[in-house]
Amino acid sequence: MAGPEFDDSIRELEKNIRQASVIIRKRGRDILADFDITPPQFNALLVLSEASGLTMGELCDRLYLACSTATDLIDRMERNGLIERERDANDRRVIRLKVTEKGFAVIDQVMQARCRYLACILNHVGDQEKEQLIVSLKRLNELMTKKLETVPAD
Repeated sequence: MAGPEFDDSIRELEKNIRQASVIIRKRGRDILADFDITPPQFNALLVLSEASGLTMGELCDRLYLACSTATDLIDRMERNGLIERERDANDRRVIRLKVTEKGFAVIDQVMQARCRYLACILNHVGDQEKEQLIVSLKRLNELMTKKLETVPAD
Protein backbone atom coordinates (compact mmCIF):
# COMPACT_ATOMS: atom_id res chain seq x y z
CA MET A 1 0.00 0.00 0.00
CA ALA A 2 1.57 3.23 -1.13
CA GLY A 3 1.56 6.25 1.16
CA PRO A 4 1.47 9.91 0.22
CA GLU A 5 4.32 11.27 -1.85
CA PHE A 6 6.67 13.80 -0.27
CA ASP A 7 9.24 15.94 -1.98
CA ASP A 8 12.92 15.14 -1.57
CA SER A 9 13.49 17.93 0.97
CA ILE A 10 10.97 16.40 3.40
CA ARG A 11 12.55 12.97 3.05
CA GLU A 12 16.03 14.47 3.51
CA LEU A 13 14.96 16.40 6.61
CA GLU A 14 13.31 13.32 8.13
CA LYS A 15 16.40 11.21 7.48
CA ASN A 16 18.81 13.76 8.96
CA ILE A 17 16.66 14.40 12.04
CA ARG A 18 16.31 10.65 12.61
CA GLN A 19 20.05 10.03 12.25
CA ALA A 20 20.95 12.95 14.53
CA SER A 21 18.41 11.71 17.08
CA VAL A 22 19.98 8.25 17.13
CA ILE A 23 23.45 9.71 17.66
CA ILE A 24 22.26 12.11 20.37
CA ARG A 25 20.41 9.32 22.18
CA LYS A 26 23.47 7.01 22.02
CA ARG A 27 25.91 9.70 23.16
CA GLY A 28 23.45 10.79 25.85
CA ARG A 29 23.27 7.23 27.22
CA ASP A 30 27.07 7.02 27.23
CA ILE A 31 27.31 10.27 29.20
CA LEU A 32 24.62 9.20 31.68
CA ALA A 33 26.39 5.87 32.28
CA ASP A 34 29.32 7.86 33.68
CA PHE A 35 26.95 9.33 36.28
CA ASP A 36 25.13 6.08 37.17
CA ILE A 37 21.73 7.41 36.10
CA THR A 38 19.33 6.09 33.46
CA PRO A 39 17.83 8.20 30.66
CA PRO A 40 14.30 8.04 32.16
CA GLN A 41 15.69 9.13 35.55
CA PHE A 42 17.52 12.03 33.96
CA ASN A 43 14.41 13.05 32.02
CA ALA A 44 12.43 13.03 35.27
CA LEU A 45 15.14 15.10 36.98
CA LEU A 46 15.02 17.68 34.18
CA VAL A 47 11.23 17.94 34.31
CA LEU A 48 11.25 18.27 38.10
CA SER A 49 14.05 20.84 38.02
CA GLU A 50 12.01 23.00 35.64
CA ALA A 51 8.72 22.57 37.52
CA SER A 52 9.50 21.84 41.15
CA GLY A 53 6.76 20.43 43.31
CA LEU A 54 4.93 18.36 40.72
CA THR A 55 2.73 15.53 41.90
CA MET A 56 3.32 12.01 40.63
CA GLY A 57 0.32 12.32 38.29
CA GLU A 58 1.64 15.58 36.83
CA LEU A 59 5.07 14.02 36.31
CA CYS A 60 3.48 11.00 34.59
CA ASP A 61 1.63 13.33 32.22
CA ARG A 62 4.78 15.25 31.32
CA LEU A 63 6.89 12.13 30.80
CA TYR A 64 4.13 10.15 29.06
CA LEU A 65 4.62 7.30 31.53
CA ALA A 66 2.20 5.00 33.33
CA CYS A 67 1.99 5.86 37.01
CA SER A 68 3.28 2.40 38.01
CA THR A 69 6.38 2.93 35.86
CA ALA A 70 6.94 6.43 37.23
CA THR A 71 6.51 5.22 40.82
CA ASP A 72 9.30 2.65 40.39
CA LEU A 73 11.46 5.33 38.76
CA ILE A 74 10.86 7.84 41.57
CA ASP A 75 11.44 5.17 44.24
CA ARG A 76 14.91 4.45 42.79
CA MET A 77 15.69 8.14 42.46
CA GLU A 78 14.65 8.79 46.06
CA ARG A 79 16.83 5.88 47.28
CA ASN A 80 19.76 7.40 45.33
CA GLY A 81 19.17 10.79 46.96
CA LEU A 82 18.27 12.59 43.71
CA ILE A 83 14.72 13.59 44.65
CA GLU A 84 12.58 13.74 47.74
CA ARG A 85 8.87 13.47 48.38
CA GLU A 86 7.25 16.22 50.43
CA ARG A 87 3.69 16.54 51.69
CA ASP A 88 1.81 19.55 50.34
CA ALA A 89 1.46 22.24 53.02
CA ASN A 90 -2.17 22.93 52.03
CA ASP A 91 -3.30 19.34 51.52
CA ARG A 92 -1.42 16.65 53.45
CA ARG A 93 -2.81 13.96 51.11
CA VAL A 94 -0.84 15.40 48.19
CA ILE A 95 2.81 14.41 47.73
CA ARG A 96 5.10 16.80 45.85
CA LEU A 97 8.36 15.76 44.19
CA LYS A 98 11.45 17.93 44.57
CA VAL A 99 15.00 17.66 43.27
CA THR A 100 17.66 17.48 45.99
CA GLU A 101 21.04 19.25 45.97
CA LYS A 102 22.59 15.99 44.79
CA GLY A 103 20.03 15.82 41.97
CA PHE A 104 20.81 19.38 40.86
CA ALA A 105 24.54 18.56 40.98
CA VAL A 106 23.97 15.54 38.71
CA ILE A 107 21.95 17.67 36.28
CA ASP A 108 24.73 20.26 36.20
CA GLN A 109 27.47 17.68 35.65
CA VAL A 110 25.54 15.85 32.91
CA MET A 111 24.68 19.10 31.12
CA GLN A 112 28.34 20.16 31.28
CA ALA A 113 29.36 16.85 29.67
CA ARG A 114 26.66 17.20 27.00
CA CYS A 115 27.71 20.77 26.23
CA ARG A 116 31.38 19.72 26.00
CA TYR A 117 30.39 17.07 23.47
CA LEU A 118 28.27 19.49 21.44
CA ALA A 119 30.96 22.18 21.57
CA CYS A 120 33.48 19.67 20.21
CA ILE A 121 31.14 18.76 17.35
CA LEU A 122 30.22 22.38 16.57
CA ASN A 123 33.86 23.42 16.66
CA HIS A 124 33.75 22.74 12.91
CA VAL A 125 30.87 25.18 12.35
CA GLY A 126 31.07 28.94 12.10
CA ASP A 127 29.14 31.34 14.34
CA GLN A 128 26.66 32.26 11.61
CA GLU A 129 25.88 28.63 10.86
CA LYS A 130 25.42 27.93 14.59
CA GLU A 131 22.94 30.80 14.78
CA GLN A 132 21.07 29.43 11.76
CA LEU A 133 20.91 26.02 13.43
CA ILE A 134 19.51 27.57 16.60
CA VAL A 135 16.84 29.52 14.73
CA SER A 136 15.85 26.54 12.59
CA LEU A 137 15.70 24.07 15.48
CA LYS A 138 13.73 26.51 17.64
CA ARG A 139 11.23 26.96 14.83
CA LEU A 140 10.93 23.22 14.21
CA ASN A 141 10.44 22.64 17.94
CA GLU A 142 7.74 25.33 18.10
CA LEU A 143 5.88 23.85 15.14
CA MET A 144 6.14 20.30 16.41
CA THR A 145 5.04 21.26 19.91
CA LYS A 146 2.07 23.23 18.59
CA LYS A 147 0.98 20.46 16.23
CA LEU A 148 1.77 17.55 18.56
CA GLU A 149 -1.87 16.69 19.17
CA THR A 150 -3.38 17.78 15.86
CA VAL A 151 -1.29 16.04 13.17
CA PRO A 152 -2.06 12.39 12.42
CA ALA A 153 0.83 9.93 12.61
CA ASP A 154 -0.16 8.06 9.45
